[in-house]
Amino acid sequence: MSSTAGQVISCKAAVAWEAGKPLVIEEVEVAPPQAMEVRLKILFTSLCHTDVYFWEAKGQTPMFPRIFGHEAGGIVESVGEGVTDLEPGDHVLPVFTGECKECRHCKSEESNMCDLLRINTDRGVMLNDGKSRFSVRGQPIYHFVGTSTFSEYTVVHAGCVAKINPAAPLDIVCVLSCGISTGLGATLNVAKPEKGSSVAIFGLGAVGLAAAEGARIAGASRIIGVDLNSNRFEEAKKFGVTEFVNPKDYDKPVQEVIAEMTDGGVDRSVEDDSFKTHPINFLNEKTLKGTFFGNYKPRSDLPSVVEKYMNKELELEKFITHEVPFSEINKAFEYMLSGAGLRCLIRMDA
Repeated sequence: MSSTAGQVISCKAAVAWEAGKPLVIEEVEVAPPQAMEVRLKILFTSLCHTDVYFWEAKGQTPMFPRIFGHEAGGIVESVGEGVTDLEPGDHVLPVFTGECKECRHCKSEESNMCDLLRINTDRGVMLNDGKSRFSVRGQPIYHFVGTSTFSEYTVVHAGCVAKINPAAPLDIVCVLSCGISTGLGATLNVAKPEKGSSVAIFGLGAVGLAAAEGARIAGASRIIGVDLNSNRFEEAKKFGVTEFVNPKDYDKPVQEVIAEMTDGGVDRSVEDDSFKTHPINFLNEKTLKGTFFGNYKPRSDLPSVVEKYMNKELELEKFITHEVPFSEINKAFEYMLSGAGLRCLIRMDA
């Protein structure tokens, strides 16, 4: 039992008081975990585009003040009533979506859309009692997707915490708690390219390059990267991309370009955009599949993804292109808004 268990902890957190305004490092009070909750000491976190999207308050009901952050690695500080599979000292990845292990989705081998704990961007409080565990000078601060990792301590539902190998370096595997797993799983778990096959990846940001990494691991022989920014092409080679297409370089639709390159089309294509097609196209033995978080179940599957890294099957260091101390977290936003790099690691103790 930790010395702080059951007590309110005062620590530093980066609070977004208004949409689009720089985060402010505040002294926050973090309440103890309630039933089926755990309190985590966050050691490393990184910035994902989803944080920026909601910080800018685009396309949804704004909710401020709020503590953002959802890609992170940390250690369990204390556990609430009813938590049996986690204990203080465990090394964990908090995840923006969860796995209750009891609902029909959790019991299905094909779905990770947990009825209880699937992502909810409009919920700024805990499920247990509808209240926040954060406050600043007595004012409640909203949570973000159940994680709020831009805080030295945070409270998370136990079903949204993946216990991992304590030997795994948290400053590297923390990026697996969102974007990298999303892209990696889209290829490995859903597209499932065969060894020697061809794959097209549309968009070479962090998620797209993670999808390319999945294609590399699967043994695809041709990985065609498609992006409007040609500056990304050289970097993409590190992730297994073998050929590059910039749609702006052609006067015909990019799908026609790829069809000509591959004698009729690639075996698998991974993309994230709106499109339209005619039902008759599916009569040509085409399949369209959607995926959420790469079809990974957070608690059951993420530990094995970490082991892929530990076994040197999966390369993660190349995704981390910048690093800042927690006191300079706003620099991470500047990097992402300028399109610089992939992931910016934020060290909480610096």
